[in-house]
Amino acid sequence: MASTNPARGMRDFLPADVRKRNYVINIIKEVYESYGFEPLETPAVENIETLTGKYGEEGNQLVFKILKRGEKLDLKTATKESDLSDLALRYDLTVPLARVVANNRNELPKFFKRYQIQPVWRADRPAHGRFREFYQCDVDCIGSESILVEAEQISAVTDTLGRLGFDDFEIRLNHRSVLYGILGHTFPNNRLDEAIVILDKFDKIGIDGVRSELLASDFDAHAVSDFVDSYLVRLRDYFNAESSDYSSDVNRNRAWNRVILSLHDSKFATNQLAKTANDNLRHLVDLLEQSDGVSNILIDTTLARGISYYTGAIFEVVLKRKDFRGSIGGGGRYDGLIGMFGKEQIPACGFSLGLERILVVMEERGMFPAEIAESAPADVMVTIGSEETIADSLRLASELRATGLRVTVYPQADKEDKQWKYANSIGVPWLCTVNEIDIAEKAVSFQDLRSRERYREPLETAAARMRGE
Repeated sequence: MASTNPARGMRDFLPADVRKRNYVINIIKEVYESYGFEPLETPAVENIETLTGKYGEEGNQLVFKILKRGEKLDLKTATKESDLSDLALRYDLTVPLARVVANNRNELPKFFKRYQIQPVWRADRPAHGRFREFYQCDVDCIGSESILVEAEQISAVTDTLGRLGFDDFEIRLNHRSVLYGILGHTFPNNRLDEAIVILDKFDKIGIDGVRSELLASDFDAHAVSDFVDSYLVRLRDYFNAESSDYSSDVNRNRAWNRVILSLHDSKFATNQLAKTANDNLRHLVDLLEQSDGVSNILIDTTLARGISYYTGAIFEVVLKRKDFRGSIGGGGRYDGLIGMFGKEQIPACGFSLGLERILVVMEERGMFPAEIAESAPADVMVTIGSEETIADSLRLASELRATGLRVTVYPQADKEDKQWKYANSIGVPWLCTVNEIDIAEKAVSFQDLRSRERYREPLETAAARMRGE
């Protein structure tokens, strides 16, 4: 017998799950649109050459590839991967956006602000809050190098999480050139990308894991010890400091940001690229600290964002409570990506929220409003008294819907107590019955299933009562 379980890392969503997902998605859309971002959608399937070479070696291994079809697939003569696959499921929403911009540059405005909420697929190992199919909720701005772009996107994400009820999130910032400057003090320049990939796992494998992977990759043991013990330990101790008053963390983080920026000033005295990046980071911090509603930001120089297309400022959202590890969103500047699809280099920056992780945390913390968590499929159920009254029940349901009520009809003639029990089982608050007397007198007999009270009124007043007016 075939298994009824979905594929590993994939899920079915029952009605209650879908209502919660739609609740979160609608809030995200409302906030994104309030900032002037426009909707965009792209195909689930991309040409494989569109995706490969954009995410780094580790990312390339997680792309879901699609076998060639029909005559194009010849297993007997295949000698390399390109003989087997020519398409792939999209890995993220950023690379498809870059392709769209390169392909439609003349049709798009000079500064193109888009949001996109669609599923992506990764052949990753499933874990808590980590799936192989998941939704990303992206905002991106194309065409500007201004740090205002980063500040606005961080502000939009801050507003979104606040609307959803999160009060313990922290937005961590770094810059790719700052990161290169720090690692360049310790490791060979030709191996910095390799060190970044390992450092990017810091929040998952911890200091000991980073140390072990650096040593296993044949980095100099003295250099590893110097970097880990003099730099990472200090950061770990700061990040792991327990706090239950998240508002007090704001001033603490502001003091830390100034210390770390000054430290970088001294480190980068002879590295102009890293110095400029540090000044860029300082400007972004100043803008955010002056913005209404954006408060808890922290410079985290372990933040790497392992995807290789990032070129400038990078950011992640983490939760301060210890009930969820890992980020719930992230992004950064990727000024070189669009140029991979055409001759023109176009600056770009984006921020993505992970819908699945947000939903996991909201469910575990009980953050959904009662009307969403306990939502019924309809406001009213109309019964079917007999085969002869089916048309009358359908007519009543239609009239009630016209007043703004959500109405479901019991699908067959049945005993009254069975219909009553069914209405209770799906949480419908009102039950309407149809009989010949009511039909003749143009009245509605209905019951409040919560209080058990019964009513018989004209349609207009009956509908108003069921709407709570």
